[in-house]
Amino acid sequence: MITVLEPGLLSTIQDLGRFGYLDIGVPICGVMDSNSAGLANILLGNEKENAVLEMTMKGPKLLFNVSTQIVITGADISPHLNDVSIDNDKIHDVKKDDILGFGKLKTGLRAYLAVKDGFKTDMVFGSRSFYQPVTGLNQISKNLKLAINKPILSVNNTVQLAKLKSVDFSKQFLDVYRGPEYSQLSKSQSNKIMETPFLVSKLYNRMAYQLLPIIENHLDSIITSPVLPGTVQLTPSGRLIVLMRDCQTTGGYPRVLQLSESAINLLSQKKERDIVKFKLVEM
Repeated sequence: MITVLEPGLLSTIQDLGRFGYLDIGVPICGVMDSNSAGLANILLGNEKENAVLEMTMKGPKLLFNVSTQIVITGADISPHLNDVSIDNDKIHDVKKDDILGFGKLKTGLRAYLAVKDGFKTDMVFGSRSFYQPVTGLNQISKNLKLAINKPILSVNNTVQLAKLKSVDFSKQFLDVYRGPEYSQLSKSQSNKIMETPFLVSKLYNRMAYQLLPIIENHLDSIITSPVLPGTVQLTPSGRLIVLMRDCQTTGGYPRVLQLSESAINLLSQKKERDIVKFKLVEM
């Protein structure tokens, strides 16, 4: 078990998400940055489906009740084990009664904690990803007990980095494809969207990122249609909304762009006032 001494800010258990339930309105959910989470599991020799702890901006304080091994990836939130600084992207041995904590956010926004064999929280609809009301919890809380296994074998995995590498979170370009309603944009609108440096507004979370500035928009709303993580909607006010992992399953705004998986990962590491630009990728 791991005991949560302090929960941090929006710390949640996530895996790759729950699939096959969009028709009944259940979002996919899952890790916001699948590259960083995947790197953590690879380094530990875990299965790619193993659940990790996603930590946003401010990390938690955790007491380990068993010995295990951990890896932290993604954002640099100044992790420390028993008040001694440790590095991201490396395997660390953790002993019973050790305390893992975090400090100042240095780069990125979301970090990932993987433990050997993954977190063993409740499985709901084939996933451990937190999402109310599907799951009982929306985020971890003080004194919560998080189930993990005590590993039998140690891992010293140094060759897997070539398969999945950490990303430079300062990059600005997001690879996008044309969305279903892209052809309805005027030439000036499409040029504006592709040439404008957008700022992440204060309205961003696991459901969606809203961007600034707004652009002139005369498109009509559409009949409610399917949307996915990475769908970029253009609202009647001219605001671009990028749907993220916890997004709804349908929407009525024109779907002008669709982010690539790598772009979703990169955007998930952006925070308020960070700059992003769209880069159109041909299918």
